[in-house]
Amino acid sequence: MKDITIGFAMCGSFCTFAKAKETLKELVALGYDVLPIMSENAFSTDTRFGKAADINAEIERITGKRIINTIADAEPIGPKEMCDIILIAPCTGNTLAKLTAGITDTSVTMAAKSHLRILRPVLIALASNDALGANAKNIGQMMNRKHIYFVPFSQDDHKKKPNSLVADFSLIPEALEAALGSKQLEPVIK
Repeated sequence: MKDITIGFAMCGSFCTFAKAKETLKELVALGYDVLPIMSENAFSTDTRFGKAADINAEIERITGKRIINTIADAEPIGPKEMCDIILIAPCTGNTLAKLTAGITDTSVTMAAKSHLRILRPVLIALASNDALGANAKNIGQMMNRKHIYFVPFSQDDHKKKPNSLVADFSLIPEALEAALGSKQLEPVIK
């Protein structure tokens, strides 16, 4: 069993939730202690990809822990040193923009801010339809920040969605180990 706690934060890229849940299962099977965190929208929105209550119940079953889904509940993550690393998977373009600008108005952005305040790593698994558009500058800025790492990513549909990037969720365990060692898994662009 690994003695590492991962704060697994999920934002509202609902189409990647199936991948995120598979990753959760894999990390738990690898022996990580996983603390689930969800943005308020991810936690409460029913979509064509599933009902929020069903998704939340499955995440809590996989991790054996209650989901942190409020700013107030996320704030102690840093001061109480609750996690060794925060993984935001999926990280939407909206959340990336907020992190870049220092905006803390969701449980996920608060978890990241609180965690970064104690100089611990944050790993971003991007899932954004505007990553090569309006959000490109945010990716560049975040890549130059201390304690910020990215799961390698690529275009998911260059013909229909030319500005869209999605992380390779299969590389999350390897990217986690690299980030815990203060290294960026390369190549970051696949």
